[in-house]
Formats: sequence, C-alpha cells, structure tokens
Amino acid sequence: MRMTDKFPALPIAVQNFRRGLRLRWYIFSRALSNMMPKGLYARSLIIVIVPMVILQTAVAYFFMERHYQLVTRRLSADLTHDIGAVVDLYIASPNANQFRALQKLANDRWGLDVQILPHEDLPPALPKPFFSLVDTAMSHELAMQIKRPFWLDTTGQNRLIDIRIKMNEDVMRILAPRNAAYVSNSHIFIIWMLGTSLVLLAVAIAFLRNQIRPILRLAYAAEDFGKGRDLEFKPAGAREVRRAGYAFIEMKNRIARTIEQRTTMLNGVSHDLRTILTRFKLSLALMEQSPDLDAIQRDVDEMRMMLEAYLAFAKGDLGEVPVTTDIRALLEELKSDAERNGHSTQISVSGETSVILRPAAFKRCLANLVSNAQRYGGTIALSLTRDRQFLVIMVDDDGPGIAPELREIVFRPFFRVDEARNQDEGGTGLGLAIARDIARSHGGDITLSDSPLGGLRVSVRIPV
Repeated sequence: MRMTDKFPALPIAVQNFRRGLRLRWYIFSRALSNMMPKGLYARSLIIVIVPMVILQTAVAYFFMERHYQLVTRRLSADLTHDIGAVVDLYIASPNANQFRALQKLANDRWGLDVQILPHEDLPPALPKPFFSLVDTAMSHELAMQIKRPFWLDTTGQNRLIDIRIKMNEDVMRILAPRNAAYVSNSHIFIIWMLGTSLVLLAVAIAFLRNQIRPILRLAYAAEDFGKGRDLEFKPAGAREVRRAGYAFIEMKNRIARTIEQRTTMLNGVSHDLRTILTRFKLSLALMEQSPDLDAIQRDVDEMRMMLEAYLAFAKGDLGEVPVTTDIRALLEELKSDAERNGHSTQISVSGETSVILRPAAFKRCLANLVSNAQRYGGTIALSLTRDRQFLVIMVDDDGPGIAPELREIVFRPFFRVDEARNQDEGGTGLGLAIARDIARSHGGDITLSDSPLGGLRVSVRIPV
C-alpha cells in the first residue's frame, strides 16, 4: 500500500486547519482594528509609545532581572561567608567568654546579631516566597557553604533576615541586615527609566502635534471646499504634506477655471440666443394679431424660460459668498408665499437655525421643492431639525407622491415623465436637478421618501 493511500484525508485536514487559522486571524485582526483608535494622531502616538514600552520592558528584564540577580547572588555569597566564619569561630571556641567576644566582633565588623538558642530545634520550613531572589540565593549559598541544617526567613521582618543554623543540641540564630544580601536601590533605576520615558513621550507628543496639524488643516480646507466655502489655506508642515497641499490648491484652481470657462461660454451663448429671441419678439409685435401668432408668441416665451433654466442650472450660483444665514427666516418667507397661493403651510423647528451657506442659492433650492409641493398638493409641512453634524429640512405634502422606482431617476437633468412631480414651471425637468445640485454644492444631498401626510417627503440634509 502506498503512503498516499494510507492517509487519504490528510490534505483535506490540512486545508481545514489552514481555513480555521485564517478565520481566527481574520476575527482577531478585526477585533484589534475595532479596538485601535481611528485618528492619525492617536495612531502615531501608539507607533511611538509601543516601541518605547517594548524597549523599556526589555531593558528592565535584562538589566534588573539579570544584573540584579547576579549582584544579589554575590552579596548573598559574601554574607554567607561571614556567617560561615561566625559558625567556624563558635565551633573552635564554644565557651561563654569567647562567645561574647564573637558576638561583639560579628556586630562591629559584619553587622550581624548572633544568638544561641540552647536545646531548641529548627522551626518548620516556611513556604517559598514568589519572585524572591534573596531567599533563593541565600538558601543556595547556605546549603553550599555551611553544610548544616538551617532555617531561613527573608520576609518576616522588613529590614532583617532571620537565619537559624543547627549546632548539635543548640541553634544559632543570626539576624543580618536585609540590604547586605540584595541591591536596595533598584527603585532609583525605575525612577530614571520612567522619568526619561515621560520626557521622551512629551517631546514625541509635541512633535507629532506640530506634524499632524497641517494635515488636519488640509482636511478642513478640503471639507470646506466640498461645502462651498472658500477659506484661506496655506500649505505647511513636512515636505510631503506641503506637496499634498499645493496639489489641492492646484486642483481647486483647475475646478474653478473649468467652471468659469463653462459659465463664460454659456453667457456668450445665452447672449446670442437672447438677441435672436428679442428679434423674434420684435417681429411678432409688428405683425397683425391672430391665433397662430399667439401660439408662436407662447413658444417664444417658453424658449426664453427654458433658456433661463438651463443657464441657472449650469451656473449653480457659484459666485455667491457663504455667510451665516437664519434658515427659519427662509422658511417663513416660503410659508408666506405658499399661503398667498392658497396652500395651508405649517413650520416646525428643532435646534439651532443658523448655518453658514449661500443664502440665495439655498433659498432657490427650497423654493423649487416648495413649488413642487404646491403644484401637486394642497397642504404643506416644513420642518427643520439640527444636531451636532447635520441640518435637515423636510418638505411634506399630501399629493400623489412619486413611485419608489422613480425617486432617484427624477433628479436627472431634463428627465420628464408623464404625471411625474419633477417638472418645473418651464417644463424643462430641471427643478429637482437644480435643488440637488445646490444641496450637493453645500456638501449635502436630497432624498425622497413617503410623507406622513400621504404624499411625498423631500429631505434636504447639509453638514453644519
């Protein structure tokens, strides 16, 4: 039998294992991405902080763990040498007078407090403390050098180490200074490490703030340009950021030149067409009145209205300067106009009503929407709501509405459908197209939905 026949399911198992790994990695990466900050400033700080933390952790481990462990072992070995000398001197001269001299010598020379506990045994062994270099090092050295039964307590007293050694029938108790067996100034290293880290972090924060500020200014300038606001912007910061800023300014200027060329061309065309229409009207005025002549006069008037609508759509009122505007006042004017035309109109306002926009253009946007509501409905409701990000204006009516499948198509320029509601007064099919174009020039948009009144709801949303 071949090996491939013996394990026929191995490739499938490997594939399933790999799929499981990929799935787990995808879940982990998505969870990590959701937890990570989204801003460039916060991410840049993480890029600086994480390597610093890893470096400090590595230094703390290799220096404090390795270096202090070596120093602690050597200090413990020296302390054990002194204890061994005391034990040897006691064994050599065990009488009371010589023991008192030994006690004085150990206390004066080595800082050891030596006592003899007659006819006692060693206490029960204490549990080993967790992460104690002193206990491990002292136990090892006592076992290697003294070679007698001993008992050790390195945690019972803060500043002393209690060492007891079995001496035949008696027990020698030695109290040694704790700092004689380990390095006691490790906190100084930690303070220096944390202090330098905080200084470096403060420098990194100040540097990153200065580097990211030009990027934010570029983003704000692009956002304002999308909202139709023309603010002064001067590239600054790093070379790449300045390059992006100059590219944005050049793009903005190209767009402005394109629009200006288009507007200039349309103005020239409109001037020529208006001249022809004026000659038509003059010729018609000199001719005798007749039913056919009245029809031709109406066609000329319709051509003039269509021409004005085309030019308004092409220009988009781009020459107007954005200013702080009270939207409630615009709605009150539209309400008065609708009521003069015999339509019941209501207004509801929630939140602040002042926003920076081009007032004439935005009024024309709302006027087109209210005009459509007047044409196809009897009752009109205007509502305004504002939150921290958007200003929303809704125009509701009780008309026949628009089918859901046509609610996006009706915004196309020159689109006309029988019984559709997107026909402006001139019949050019530009009413909703002009309104959406104005809304989008302010960074917003217009959407259609069903109205609580039974007709159509037109929602205008622009950023504030």
